[in-house]
Amino acid sequence: MTGTIATTRWKALDRDGEDKCRLAHLDGGYMLVGHARFRDGSGWAALDYIVRTGPDWITRSADVSGTYGGGEVALRFTVRDGAWAMNCVPQPQLEGCEDIDFAFTPATNLMPMRRLPEVGRLMTRSAWLRLPGPMVTPLSQSYTRERGNLVAYTAEESGYATHLATDPHGFVTHYPGLWEGAGA
Repeated sequence: MTGTIATTRWKALDRDGEDKCRLAHLDGGYMLVGHARFRDGSGWAALDYIVRTGPDWITRSADVSGTYGGGEVALRFTVRDGAWAMNCVPQPQLEGCEDIDFAFTPATNLMPMRRLPEVGRLMTRSAWLRLPGPMVTPLSQSYTRERGNLVAYTAEESGYATHLATDPHGFVTHYPGLWEGAGA
């Protein structure tokens, strides 16, 4: 790591919980390092995550480790020539995905936000990780910058749509009903 670009943290609005995250330069690309702690229907979770991207903000690899629902979580995602694997097991359903989306944190919205033009729309396909499971499926997402730091967001497979507020680095600062930025 050659230097921190930004840090942020969030407070969960739909449950007890928080998330802290740091963005840094790494080997000509970027690395997102975070720590999510929350309680949901499965009990307390303590998940640490790392996402590595190239200079184009496209996901190259990601890791999630910790505890969830009373069990250990240890997942490693790799992408080679567009082919995804989870813990060395090929995931052909994820072919064409550019991003990873961890359902338990707003941090992974950062990569598409960094590619979003100042005016316009970005369509992307993400490897969507949900727990318990793990369940990993494709998620088609749309980001449209409406004005300044306000972005219209839709996730096709889940039918979810909202408006996200972001900071100058691309981190979500307000995710209605789910997360609120708690300052850097």
